[in-house]
Amino acid sequence: MGFLLRKVFILQCCNFSFFELSIPDDDPVYTLKKVLEELDFSGLLACYSDKGRTGYNPIMLYAVVTYANMRGVRSVDRIVDLCRRDLAFIWLTKGEKPQRDAFYDWKGKKLTGEVLDELNYQFMRRLEKEGLITLKELYIDGTKIEANANRYTFVWRGSLNYHLAGLLDTIDALYSKYNAFLLENGYGPKYDLGNAHMFVIEGMEQVRKVIQENRKRKLTKHKKISNNTILEIDHCSPLEILKLQKNLLRIAEGEGIGFVSGKGKHKPEIQKLYEELEECGTRLMKYKECFEIMGKDRNSYSKTDLEATFMRMKEDHMLNGQLKPAYNVQIAVENYFIVHGYISNDRTDYNTLIPVLQKHRKAFGDQLEAVTADSGYCSEKNLLYLKENEIRSFIKLQDHEKRKTRAYKEDIGKYYNMTYAVFEDEHYYICHDGRELHHIRTESKEQDGYTQTVEVYGCADCSGCEHKSKCIYKYNAEKNPDRNKVMKINERWEELREESHTNIQSEEGILKRQIRSIQTEGHFGDIKENENFRRFHYRSKEKVYKEFMLYAIGRNIMKYHRFIHDEIKKYEGKKGQKTA
Repeated sequence: MGFLLRKVFILQCCNFSFFELSIPDDDPVYTLKKVLEELDFSGLLACYSDKGRTGYNPIMLYAVVTYANMRGVRSVDRIVDLCRRDLAFIWLTKGEKPQRDAFYDWKGKKLTGEVLDELNYQFMRRLEKEGLITLKELYIDGTKIEANANRYTFVWRGSLNYHLAGLLDTIDALYSKYNAFLLENGYGPKYDLGNAHMFVIEGMEQVRKVIQENRKRKLTKHKKISNNTILEIDHCSPLEILKLQKNLLRIAEGEGIGFVSGKGKHKPEIQKLYEELEECGTRLMKYKECFEIMGKDRNSYSKTDLEATFMRMKEDHMLNGQLKPAYNVQIAVENYFIVHGYISNDRTDYNTLIPVLQKHRKAFGDQLEAVTADSGYCSEKNLLYLKENEIRSFIKLQDHEKRKTRAYKEDIGKYYNMTYAVFEDEHYYICHDGRELHHIRTESKEQDGYTQTVEVYGCADCSGCEHKSKCIYKYNAEKNPDRNKVMKINERWEELREESHTNIQSEEGILKRQIRSIQTEGHFGDIKENENFRRFHYRSKEKVYKEFMLYAIGRNIMKYHRFIHDEIKKYEGKKGQKTA
């Protein structure tokens, strides 16, 4: 009897109709469909031509990839497999089975970062209408994600500088050898050729100075100092060497000297000199190309992904502080939604804030009112930009923790612990010993597209002061007994810092710092730990950005799904909780 029941059960399973399957009502795929129905895909469709065979629907491919990212799937091969086996994916594709080439062609050739940004901004405007976000405040943070590049294909600026210095010595010797060759054989007057002069590279003297210092440190077993001097290589032209080679060819033709090759043949002196110059010119061209790839803002790059920079990562599998090729990923968040994404190959966060704010202004106008970020974004350029655009700064200062210490408050050498006085419209400071420090001069320099102004104050006579050792930085009574106190103050920078510090110390500032740490760092914790997004699949900055934005859009729609199903609610903060 039991055997017959089992047989009936098996027959029932075999006769089960596929069309009786249904997707659960709370599946995120319905939320995705609801969102996509209201988006304008004209930007994506404009990337396609009307000519030729009709391929897969680009909107369908976008829906499939977005839904895959909602479920934490980024691999194209995995997506192709799901389109065959997963009911939700089959529902999205309407039974079509796109292959991996279709996804690669769509991602690499059709889809652009601008199209992704526009689709995300359309969704943000929808969230604004529904009251989930306001677009008036942003919480910004960044993390480093490893690039899809070999870890040991690095090119360092310091190594290039070192080898370039040796190459220039070799070229200098060849110039002397060339001039001597013309002089000894009388070719200069005969062919109207003068003495050749070695080209000059600005910054090379500093490089040589560092090299000599490092050689001394090697003997004393001290740590080497960095050799990351920025060289002006505009005059470092292999064409100068090529001119000498052409002169030698002209001489060889005029004198009837033939160049030879092969074993057992003796090369003439002019051919040896020509080949040495050619080898140096090739090396010089290679170094020049490396410097141009690296630019002035980076000190390294990877040979397998030229736009990736070597950075110190938190994940250190060798446990030796190893640097890895990576990208600096920035997100601007409001109420758990990623409003903006930004990819940079800069190791620090200083230069990433303004591009993110400019993206916000271009997309949504001037409605931004406040920005909250950690101390990695605190710079004069950033705070000045916020001030000029009437955006309140809730950026933590680098010395936020130091300001709480007694040593900071009792440092008599700092201007903020001196008395500030005004007499007849003249500003000056009074030190711990009661002496006056008057304004001496104003210094200014161009830095990153803006002018940095520094006011210099000094004491006319510090002789007999008992506090010189504590007041004057690195004061040595034996070497400089007559040294007087001089201090430089960037008054605009200090004013911006104090304004930002006042903001973050307020109740509103404490709440905003709580929200920032929970929402932005929560995203990164989720991305890296829960979904194991620790390495990009694509190479080049453009493709990496598209990969991340597809992932971010998927996360946004998944957050929206959880909001409308009451799985999460807007974080209001714990007002009784203190933040560091």
